[in-house]
Amino acid sequence: MSRPVPPPASQSAESPADPSTCTRPTRARRPGPVARLGVSPFDPQESPLARTRRARRMARELAVIHPDAHCELDFTTPLELLVATVLSAQTTDKTVNKVTPALFARYPDAAAYAGADRAELEEILKPTGFFRAKANSVIGLGQALVERFDGVVPGRMADLVTLPGAGRKTANVVLGNAFGVPGLTVDTHFGRLVRRFGWTAEEDPVKVETEVAELVPKKEWTDFSHRVIFHGRRVCHAKKPACGACGLAAWCPSYGIGPLDPEVAAKLVKTPAASDTE
Repeated sequence: MSRPVPPPASQSAESPADPSTCTRPTRARRPGPVARLGVSPFDPQESPLARTRRARRMARELAVIHPDAHCELDFTTPLELLVATVLSAQTTDKTVNKVTPALFARYPDAAAYAGADRAELEEILKPTGFFRAKANSVIGLGQALVERFDGVVPGRMADLVTLPGAGRKTANVVLGNAFGVPGLTVDTHFGRLVRRFGWTAEEDPVKVETEVAELVPKKEWTDFSHRVIFHGRRVCHAKKPACGACGLAAWCPSYGIGPLDPEVAAKLVKTPAASDTE
């Protein structure tokens, strides 16, 4: 199962984005206590019903802002996606996609990974960083799949998390994008944004996943994850979010922690071509 290939970006990676392609700005408002006083975005006084309604309104807006959101790892089979996701740790999807064509051609199935020559595999994986540890995981994946699953990637969370290098995040990526099973992918961007949104105060990824799962309809989990990650890469940056060009401003308690001037903020919005750099 392959993901749809997005159309080529019309702008260079160095040029500022047209914010209309990534945002839908709403009427500006006065920054709240998060920006003015540095308090937590999570308001324990907000009722569960109010938080759910706000979260679902923001989720609907994210669907408008990022209609092109998708898994940015290139793959054609569950095994390819599993391996690519394991390799994406501590690097960008763009870097992984440069490595995987040669990797997938050299190792077409689980048995090939299980019997891989370590030195050869490490050489292929070197651009992704931590290549020795990743080679261990990939070889271990192949061996586990051959020994316990007849060389086939399982389609259950309980089985996937037992594989070397595959935690819940990896399992949710594979389940959601290769098997069509809804899952929330709590990566760095996702956790950072849902805390900024004031949806949770949790830091532990499993606890974040549990709390957000209560706010967003299950059928939307996979696409919602992609949209949040796109927003984190393109608009709501870690150090300087583009608050003045963000379509979520009306409902975000963290509005104002980044530049509010629309022109200044628009220059921070990254193009699709440049967004896979964090």
